Amino acid sequence: MPVEVDAGLATLSDQLILATVLLYVFAMIAYALDLAFSRSAGAEARAAKRPALATVGATVGTGADPAAPASAQAETEEPEDRTPPAWVVRVGMVAVGLGWLGWIANLASLITRGLAVDRWPWGNMYEFVVAMCLATVGAFLLMQLRYRVRFLGAFVTVAAALCLGFAVRYLHVQAGPVVPALNSYWVAIHVSAAIVAAGLFIVAAVSGILYLIRKDTAVRLPSRQDLERVAHRAIVIGFPIWTFAVIAGALWADKAWGRYWGWDPKEVWAFITWIVYAAYLHARATAGWKGKAATIVQLVACACLLFNLVGVNIFFGGLHSYAEVP
Repeated sequence: MPVEVDAGLATLSDQLILATVLLYVFAMIAYALDLAFSRSAGAEARAAKRPALATVGATVGTGADPAAPASAQAETEEPEDRTPPAWVVRVGMVAVGLGWLGWIANLASLITRGLAVDRWPWGNMYEFVVAMCLATVGAFLLMQLRYRVRFLGAFVTVAAALCLGFAVRYLHVQAGPVVPALNSYWVAIHVSAAIVAAGLFIVAAVSGILYLIRKDTAVRLPSRQDLERVAHRAIVIGFPIWTFAVIAGALWADKAWGRYWGWDPKEVWAFITWIVYAAYLHARATAGWKGKAATIVQLVACACLLFNLVGVNIFFGGLHSYAEVP
C-alpha cells in the first residue's frame, strides 16, 4: 500500500529549514561580535590598567621589583579575564539564544518531515545532511553548557548554515517513501548513532582547523592548547558512539542481507573512519601525540567521515546507494 504524504507538513518542513538557515546566520553574526569584542575589550582594559614605564629599566610607578621572582610579579598584574561592556554581554546572550532557536527550528523541520511521510526522517541524503547539521549544532550547544567553548559558535553556525544551504539547493527531494531496506527500526538505532557521532566529530574538526590557522599574535581566539582540548573531548565522546554505529550497521546488514560484512563501499569507509579515529586516540594515549601532528590526524579522520557520509553515496554504487541525489 503506497504511503500517503501530508503535503502540508512537508511544506512546513521546507519552510522551517529556510528559517533555520536564517537563524543560524544571525547566530553566527552575534557569535562573531561576541568573539571579536569581548576579547578585544578585555585586552584593551588590561592595557589601560598597565602603568607605563618612565624610563627603560626604571621601576618608578611600576610597582614591581625587577629583582623579584616572576611569580611574585605575576601576583601584582591584573587578572586575565575582565568583565566586557554590557552590550557585549548582551550580544553573547543573544548569540546563544539564536543558536538554540535555530536548533529548535532544525529539529522541528525533521519532525514535521518525518510525520509527513510516517517514517524516520533520514532516509536520503537531504534528510541526512539536515540531521547532521542538527547534531553538530546540538553537540556544540551542549558542550557550551559544560565547557567554555562559545568561541566556536561563529564557526559552527556558519558551517551549519552553509551545509543546509547546499542541501536545500542541490540535495533536496520531495518527501516520500523510502526503499524497503530502510523500513526498519534499525534506522533509528544505526543511523541515529552515526548522526550523533558525526556531529561531535565535526565540532572537533572545527577546533582543529582553528588550531592550524591560529597565529601566535591572535588575541581573539583561545590558545592552541584550549582548541586541542576541545577537539579531544569531542572525539573521546564521539568515538564510542561511532563504534556502536558500525556494530549496529553490521547487525542490521545481517538482518537485511544475511551477512554481517560484505565489503560494500559504505562499510569499508565507515571502518576506515573508525581506524583513523582509533589511531588518533591511541597515539595520544600511548605515544603522547599532541599539537599539529595529532590535529592533522583527526582532520584526516573527519575527511574520511565526510567522504563516507556524502562522497560514497554520490560516487559509488552498492547496497547503500539509495541517497536519492537529484
